[in-house]
Amino acid sequence: MLERSRRKNDTEITFVIPADQPCGQVSVVGDFNDWQPGAHPLVARTDGTRAVTVNLPPEHSYGFRYLAAGDYWFDDEFADAHDGHNSILHT
Repeated sequence: MLERSRRKNDTEITFVIPADQPCGQVSVVGDFNDWQPGAHPLVARTDGTRAVTVNLPPEHSYGFRYLAAGDYWFDDEFADAHDGHNSILHT
């Protein structure tokens, strides 16, 4: 799931997944962080989810996926679009 907050000069995007699915460490990787695993790890929140927030320039599109332990890649079913390979986010 994606949470958005538009700011004056950027868009704050929070990537959110359930706390226990999948198990282990998960990070979001994409065009905005040069697909670097571990650059944006999701951390537990009090509401039972895991999340990480990234500030991105407005009016851009980014491909992204989640990467979990064991080289398990998965998409965000609530993304703005899917291109057959990645989830797509529009700011």
